[in-house]
Amino acid sequence: MRQVLFTLIVSSFLINSAWCAEKIPASGPDFSGITVLDLQTAQRLALEKNPGIAAARMRFEQARARVAQATGTWWPSIDLSGQGMRTRRSDTVYDSARQLSAMTGSSVDRHVESSMASLQGSWVLFDGFYRSFLQDQMEFAEKSFATARLDSQRRLVSAVAEAFLNAQLIETKVKIAQADKIFYEKQVSDAQSRFEAGTGAWGDVLNFKVQLNSALTSLMLGSRQFEAAKYGLAALLGVADAVFPKSLRLAELDTDQAVDQTPEDTEKLIADALAARPDLRRLSLQVQEADAATGKAKAPFWPKVQLAGALNGASQDGYSLDDEDFGNYIALNASWNLFSGGSDKAKLFEAKQKKREAAYNMADLRHTVVSEVRQYIALLAAAREQVRLQRESVTLVRENRKLAQSEYEAGASSLVRLNEAQRDLTTTYSRLAQAVVSYHLARQRLLAATGQNLALFTAAVSGKEPEVTD
Repeated sequence: MRQVLFTLIVSSFLINSAWCAEKIPASGPDFSGITVLDLQTAQRLALEKNPGIAAARMRFEQARARVAQATGTWWPSIDLSGQGMRTRRSDTVYDSARQLSAMTGSSVDRHVESSMASLQGSWVLFDGFYRSFLQDQMEFAEKSFATARLDSQRRLVSAVAEAFLNAQLIETKVKIAQADKIFYEKQVSDAQSRFEAGTGAWGDVLNFKVQLNSALTSLMLGSRQFEAAKYGLAALLGVADAVFPKSLRLAELDTDQAVDQTPEDTEKLIADALAARPDLRRLSLQVQEADAATGKAKAPFWPKVQLAGALNGASQDGYSLDDEDFGNYIALNASWNLFSGGSDKAKLFEAKQKKREAAYNMADLRHTVVSEVRQYIALLAAAREQVRLQRESVTLVRENRKLAQSEYEAGASSLVRLNEAQRDLTTTYSRLAQAVVSYHLARQRLLAATGQNLALFTAAVSGKEPEVTD
């Protein structure tokens, strides 16, 4: 008997220790060996180190633990209890006991030591299929949290693309402003020289200085916006204090990169989206989870059958228990609630409505997904055409600015024409950069809308964090 009790106590400690494992806190991304950060690398690092993704994994682990809890209800419940007690009798009780013992010729102590031990067990044999539906519900919830984590990763990859491309665009505009500044610095210098030589007007010097100040203002504002954009991108990547290493720089925006002219197959992409989107799969699992909850709500309408037993021991002669101090019982219990004021029917009705709500939400999301795919296909087509037109415009305005500058220096045209040509060149370069970024953004958004933007990051998506035990 003592060996059985000792084994149960040791087992309980081992089980508790196993559940006390803790995760190692996530650290920031490692940029060693990386001097130029491209979009794909940024997305991979975000999937590995973003704290929000780590939190989503913890929610999945909680759901998995709830499945284990539901599975545990199929097993018997065993409780071990014990008590050792030392009692000091009151004067009244002690005197009465002494008088009684004097009549019988026995002795009595003021202090009494007693003990008891109990090993109780119960096993639910039938509960109206409650455990079956509970386990189904928790398993669907676990899968739902797994797809929710995938959807968080899908959204994160898309958010990193938005932040990265926005930072690239701002950096490109900073470089355009820098080139504009250099151009007007040269014009100020040349105009100053012509004025001092008596061949130029002071008004030209003043005009070029105004344009130079405007370029300097654009350069300053753009630099600050680029700094702010990097902070936002660093936060998505899980960088400590949201500050990139000074040695790290973003890959430059390639405005000459070839644009894929292949038209999209709209119907195929819609079918791919409906099959691959993790948020759609999650809602489908939530419908199944709600269906299991409906079955669980029907369990109170059935009887409940339970097997129970106990091994009890008690002694009034000290702290030790012998075999003759133990007794036992075994019982088969059945109960059936016949009326509960209508609460069980109300719970069943609530569960059915929750299932209908999940089904409507899923239908609504399907419509949204189809709409997103069609919108981004249209935006991608427009971005392709915009890139083509802006590249043609850059060639034209570059030649026009060169011609206007030559004519101004030769005295054949006015300062106004040169300023207009330079503004056109700066604006067109900015529009080209915006068009290229819009093209890449439309592609990234379409990949996210179809659920395909995680395809390149299989290792980061399925990777697990290391674990240690205390």
